[in-house]
Amino acid sequence: MAPKNYRLCISCRKTADRNQLWRVVRTFPDRQVQLDTGMGRSAYLCQTSECLKIAQKKDRLSRALRAKVSANIYQALAARLETNTS
Repeated sequence: MAPKNYRLCISCRKTADRNQLWRVVRTFPDRQVQLDTGMGRSAYLCQTSECLKIAQKKDRLSRALRAKVSANIYQALAARLETNTS
């Protein structure tokens, strides 16, 4: 049995299996920030409204990725949150 891949949420600092977290990636070398796919620096976020609010308010994604994160990324995550709760 393979070991689980645990990651740390940048908002609440909770450790969870990476399949339970959202992955935000800054790709290399073009430094584009995108969701889920790509190779480069990654940050993980719990799939909760609280963690999303904290990450946006304190600009945690930008600091973790060392790149500017656009409002579109936060809007896409909020839309995912709404579809998961519906």
